Amino acid sequence: MISASFGAGHDGAARELVRDFAAAGYRVTCHDFLDLVWGPLGRTVRRVYEGQLRVAPGSWGWFLRGLTRHDGLNRAVSGVAARAGLRRTRTVLGPDPVAVISTHPAASQVLGFMRARGELAAPVFTFLTDMSVHPIWVADGVDLHLALHEVAAEQARGFGAERVEIVRPAVDPEFAKPVTAMDRVAARRRYGLPLDGPVALVTSGSWGVGEVERAAAEITATGLATAVTLCGHNEELRRRIAAAGNGIALGWVGDMPALVRAADVVVQNAGGLTSLESMAAGVPVLTYRSIPGHGTTNAAALDRAGLAPWVTEPAGLAPALREALATGPGSEAIRLFDGPAALDAVRALLAAQGPSVRPRRRLRTLAR
Repeated sequence: MISASFGAGHDGAARELVRDFAAAGYRVTCHDFLDLVWGPLGRTVRRVYEGQLRVAPGSWGWFLRGLTRHDGLNRAVSGVAARAGLRRTRTVLGPDPVAVISTHPAASQVLGFMRARGELAAPVFTFLTDMSVHPIWVADGVDLHLALHEVAAEQARGFGAERVEIVRPAVDPEFAKPVTAMDRVAARRRYGLPLDGPVALVTSGSWGVGEVERAAAEITATGLATAVTLCGHNEELRRRIAAAGNGIALGWVGDMPALVRAADVVVQNAGGLTSLESMAAGVPVLTYRSIPGHGTTNAAALDRAGLAPWVTEPAGLAPALREALATGPGSEAIRLFDGPAALDAVRALLAAQGPSVRPRRRLRTLAR
């Protein structure tokens, strides 16, 4: 099972699920699959993946496309993932969890494998963190796939998921809190943003990957908004953008809800957790200069769902910014959070299994 710490999106969703289930009275244990499978070597695996996205992002897109087009290759990779963490996952789960939740595809492969072989009595849930679904997300043996939208649900079913339900995104509730003019001014002062005029928040994930320098420069050139680029832990990227004078460059930000709510539009390139957080905050989202692989598939899915327009050419950036600033978030983005919580779907399936399993109320979530 992998809700591995590859970036922050899978872990962020797991963190909110843990919060929800703990508040409902469940006892939750949480694990990073990188640690489960590789132990100390997990950090090396994470650095290799980060380096791939920074240096050769096209190779990641090529790999994912290959898995999508060639079912045999996808099955082989899924099989390796399923067996890689089997021994340590068995140990961590113990004999009697009520349910197991995955927020990463490789994690789902392990759990589905155990479930299909009868090694795991508890139902297994896969929480699909993104709007697009790659075939490696869908594992035999998983009892229920939880999708964020019908677009994602349709893709999951197309790859063989037998049971899919739509739930709302797992997002920190701080993002959805009402914001006042004073709140916005305070946040802008805190981060050194202009107090007047539109702000376009340019996001690049916790690792600061993608063509964000070009995006910041092109947003600045439109004259429509001040580009504020979030560089995550990529200090070199922050220095380059600051030196070029293309808006404001920030490093790791501790209070993302306040910063997002102080922005007027979010321009993102991966389609992950930050996109959902921005929608929860009522801030319109655009996709621009997507990273290869999951960035482009998420861009297409978000656009198809009517949640975030995908700007595919530089000539389309200014018109898209102008429209987003004038109209705000679309109705689809607002309705995205009207659905049931993952907690409700899990409870319903547990209840359907009968009363004998429910009194233990013990939930284990394999995630960080």
